[in-house]
Amino acid sequence: MNSEQTISVVIPAMNEEKGIGKVIKGVRDVLGGSCEIVVVNDGSKDSTEKVAREAGATVVSHPYNLGNGAAVKSGLRAATGDIIVLMDADGQHKPEDIPRLLEQLGPYDMVIGARTRESETSVHRDIANSIYNRFASYLTKKDILDLTSGFRAIKGEIAKRFIYLLPNTFSYPSTLTLSLIRSGHNVTFVPIVARKREGKSKIKLLKDGVRFFMIMLKIATLFSPSRVFLPVSAAFFTAGIGYYIYTFITMHRFTNMSALLIGNGVIIFMMTLIAEQIAQLRLDRTEEPEHKHKH
Repeated sequence: MNSEQTISVVIPAMNEEKGIGKVIKGVRDVLGGSCEIVVVNDGSKDSTEKVAREAGATVVSHPYNLGNGAAVKSGLRAATGDIIVLMDADGQHKPEDIPRLLEQLGPYDMVIGARTRESETSVHRDIANSIYNRFASYLTKKDILDLTSGFRAIKGEIAKRFIYLLPNTFSYPSTLTLSLIRSGHNVTFVPIVARKREGKSKIKLLKDGVRFFMIMLKIATLFSPSRVFLPVSAAFFTAGIGYYIYTFITMHRFTNMSALLIGNGVIIFMMTLIAEQIAQLRLDRTEEPEHKHKH
């Protein structure tokens, strides 16, 4: 990154009074007093807002909880820096890793902190993240080392163009990562060691696991529908041809089941073409001037 570029650090927070002060101090110690720190208080019931203000951060408050993604969107809108760093308020992300992300910006439009095996994360979350990473790598044809990491640095102009695509939930890192890659932006990963979070996690394994699975399907259809639908179409079409050959040899006729399978294969293929056009139109919107997305 250019030494003259300004930096904004956006930290979404909900009920993080125990750790937010230390996170802000850590960022100040690393980046100095000139960086902008924007804490988005997402309807906290504790003293998160007060602690953040006393620590010297600019605070944007939601009157009630809107979701982690919604907090990030508010933070991106409020941030004024040329470079925006996104990090969590729970102490998992080390402020001293921020310069390692920033030094990669320039040739890259976004740099993501990829958690390594040494990170203090739970086993079930590591397994889930591994599944997400593999699926995302299949969708993008690029090695995705950490799809769900909330620790990243991104060029401000680019981040603001993608705000309208981001959901209000915990899946915003996945959406931001896939949307940038699919739009042809340069994305890379820097290995980091994440600490154990302070306080209780807001992600519930069963409830959020099912929701993440549905989100992954939605992301797949939004960004790479052909990578999902074409194999299904091919499976139906191949099954129909195979069943026709079987019935022709054994019964010397073309059955309704063969027609149904082949027909489904053709229909899904045609839907894939439409879905690809819709996905491309959505991504093309990110190339429009940012002010057109504001309402």
